[in-house]
Amino acid sequence: MGIHGELRAVFLDRDGVIIRAIVREGRPFAPGDEEGLELLPGVATALDRLRSAGFRLVVVTNQPDVARGTLRPDVLERMHEQLRFRLPIDDIRTCPHDDGDGCACRKPKPGLLEAAARAAGISLRDSFMVGDRWRDVEAGRRAGCTTVFVDYGYNERRPVDPDAVVGSLAEAASWILSTQEQGGHEID
Repeated sequence: MGIHGELRAVFLDRDGVIIRAIVREGRPFAPGDEEGLELLPGVATALDRLRSAGFRLVVVTNQPDVARGTLRPDVLERMHEQLRFRLPIDDIRTCPHDDGDGCACRKPKPGLLEAAARAAGISLRDSFMVGDRWRDVEAGRRAGCTTVFVDYGYNERRPVDPDAVVGSLAEAASWILSTQEQGGHEID
């Protein structure tokens, strides 16, 4: 529990944080099917460590290929079922829209995080957002979370002032857990 009596969570972007993104010309892209799902090294252990520390684990992912018609919703759901089976994930929240759709859930808007928090009684200010793109960090900031940027040196816009910059989810988990030990967020 957080200092406010609500649950704490680590919100996780999917592609580039828990599964390998496909990088073309320095830019990351999502895999298009279950065969393309490859867990990044150390992900399962990092998630186990965070879960053991009392965090809910919530994946929040933009999947605009659904709106673009290049990814069928049933294929996306099978991909997420595979992740739920392989990892200790509590929830997966997906935005299937593209930028032009004007939804409230597409990161950098905080809608996915806010909806998950309302549904599960999560304190956003006691939670963390881990992502590998500026949109993830900005969504976390707008939601009131502590932000962790996994920096792969992509050839794209960089996030503004993340709370931590790391090289992997394993490093992010270590940083998050060290903030707990230092009293950055109270542990019950």
